[in-house]
Formats: sequence, structure tokens, C-alpha cells
Amino acid sequence: MNLDRPRRRLLQVAAGSAAALAWPAWAQGPTLRDGAGRTVPLPRRVERVLPAGAPAAILLYTLAPDLLLGWPRANRPEEAQFLLPEVAARPALGRLTGRGGGANLESVLALKPDLIVDSGSVRATFVELADRVQAQTGVPYALLDGRFPAIAASFEILGRLTGREARARELATAADDALRTVRGRIDAVPADKRPRVYYARGPAGLQTGLGGSINVEILDVLGLNLVTAGTPGGLANVSLEQVLAWDPEVIVTIDRDFAAGVRDDPLWRGVRAVRDGRVHLSPKLPFGWVDFPPGVNRLPGLWWLGKVVFPERFPEDLAALTKQWYRLLYHLEPTDAQVAQVLAGRG
Repeated sequence: MNLDRPRRRLLQVAAGSAAALAWPAWAQGPTLRDGAGRTVPLPRRVERVLPAGAPAAILLYTLAPDLLLGWPRANRPEEAQFLLPEVAARPALGRLTGRGGGANLESVLALKPDLIVDSGSVRATFVELADRVQAQTGVPYALLDGRFPAIAASFEILGRLTGREARARELATAADDALRTVRGRIDAVPADKRPRVYYARGPAGLQTGLGGSINVEILDVLGLNLVTAGTPGGLANVSLEQVLAWDPEVIVTIDRDFAAGVRDDPLWRGVRAVRDGRVHLSPKLPFGWVDFPPGVNRLPGLWWLGKVVFPERFPEDLAALTKQWYRLLYHLEPTDAQVAQVLAGRG
């Protein structure tokens, strides 16, 4: 993600009145280490938490929805139906980090948060931004690792920061159990029996995630043979000729238009996954199961992806699993009709 513009915006504001703020006296009290190894003061009281981006908002909602100040963008009605109504309706605050970042230090201070939380990459760029905002606002800023192996630890850290340790342990245990169970089943599959997989984004299906990108992490975590794995990077546009050369056996997509039209597109008929009818549209309500955003909302996607790739190893009823996960993550149990809507990839 390109943070140049939001970082410049923060630095410009920091040069004004926010830079003169004194570090609060309670910052000399208890601290903990966040997902990036940074020192974060433990707030004495947490009632208002500002998420820096979409993954952080979802992480906080699953743990303590009452503390969420608002969302990076307003929830659409089709998303809000799966969330607690009062919380789903909270205002759009913009992003502090990531693409389209629009929040600045003045707006942060106006919201009077007790804590700022970011979840995702813990690269140096994000660490620098977190350090700056924490120092210049006096508000504790926790940077949490959003990748699958760190989800449980992120819940535990956020639980300590917010005083919700018991709930955090419940979520951390569920995340660890899901990851261990799903990976254990797929680890038993010989490497040469795991299909080559392409991740298609956009209506043309030609945006994808490169090797190491958090956008395709779920495919990598499950040990699938990601066709882009040999080219490190983030999101990228590729040509249809390149997809034909990769000839994936399975295509996973988050785009409904692409999934609906690819089978009738003569240009895509040369791809094995299309010929064999193995183009799978990922669920994405209220948030994506594979990506978009790459947060804790992907946990049910471990089961979904395992089942569509290796159905014989995942005999569970996916509708029942969906209800279980939504009760746990979103504090509401969806109806049968809503589950059908989710699993059809609508939204």
C-alpha cells in the first residue's frame, strides 16, 4: 500500500498545533508490546477506539463493538444486515493508513480516542507512522500483525489494551483452532496433488496478488500452488496471455461479474479452470472471506476454500459453519436466507 500521501498529510498537520502536545503523564505507567514490537502505553480507561483502516475496524468490532468510534467508510445496507444495527450505523471516519487515507491528526484529536488501532502490515513504513501519531497526539497507537499466524496474538494484545481479555482468548482460540485444523487436513495432501490456483480480481479478472502479498495469503496458508508465487510483490495487473501460460486448475475470484461471464468468454476458454468449471466466487458479506479487506473476516474463508478445493476432506455443512462463525465474529446469527446470500457470493 502506498502511504506517501497520507504520511505527508500527517506530517503537515504535525507541524502545526498537534506537534506541541505534551505526552500525557500516564504514559509513564504500564506498557505492552504490540504486533510490531513497539511499546504502547496501557490506557487507564478505553471507551473510544479509532480504527486506522478496515482490517482494524473489523478486528475491533469482533472483540468489542461498543468501543468502535466508526468505520473507514459507511457500511452498505447489504453489509449492515449482518452487523449489530447501532454499531453498523456509526459514521464513516476515513482512513488513517492505506489507500485513500484521508484522516489527519486534527481529525484524530477531534474524535478524542482513547486508543488507535491498526491491523495489517508491520513493515517499517507503518511502524514509523504509528510512532509519529502516538508521539504527536499522546494517544496510544497499537500496530497489530494482520497475517493469519498472528491473528490469535493480535486478539490477545487488543484484549489487554481494551480490558476484554476473556473475549480475546475466545477469539484467539477459535482462530488458532481453525488454522490448525484446516492446515492439518491439507498438509496430508501430497504437493503434486494440490492444484495450481490463480486469484482473479476485477471484472476482467486480470488483477491479482503476487507472491507474499497479504491479498493472497489465504491461498498460501493452505499450501496451494499459487501461480504467481514466484513473483514477489503486492497487487498487480497481468495479461490474459500470462494467465493462459500459467493455465491454473482453479480460479478464485471476488468479482461477481467476472465469475458470471468468464465461462462464456472465448478468450478465457483456453484456461483449464474455466474449461473444467472450477471458477469459484468467494463469499464477501459483510466482508470478504478471501480478501477485501485482508483481515480476521477471512477466518470462515479457510473452511470455504478448503471445501471448494478439497471437498472430500471438508465434509462439514458450510451453511452451519457460516452461522457459527457469524455468531462468533459479528454477534448475530444470520437466517437461512442470509446464509444462502453469503455463500452465493452476492453483495
